[in-house]
Amino acid sequence: MKDFEKRITHLEELAEKMREPDLPLEKSFSLFEEAVLLARELRKELEELQGKVEILLNSLEIRENDQAEVPNIANFDISTSESQID
Repeated sequence: MKDFEKRITHLEELAEKMREPDLPLEKSFSLFEEAVLLARELRKELEELQGKVEILLNSLEIRENDQAEVPNIANFDISTSESQID
């Protein structure tokens, strides 16, 4: 993840450089091209991470749902149940 953060920082630096008023057009275009490629890579990685997070959250929901279907009998108080039946 640090590599990702370094590349985000680099993307921000590229954006700052492109804002320089005296930057030649060719250099500006070169920086822009690099920034677009970097942004695409970062976006792809974010989408992959988002997919992994969704899988983890779905598996967590399935586990919670499975546990909800299994009755919790560990705290079942027999004396209370018997007195209600009489």
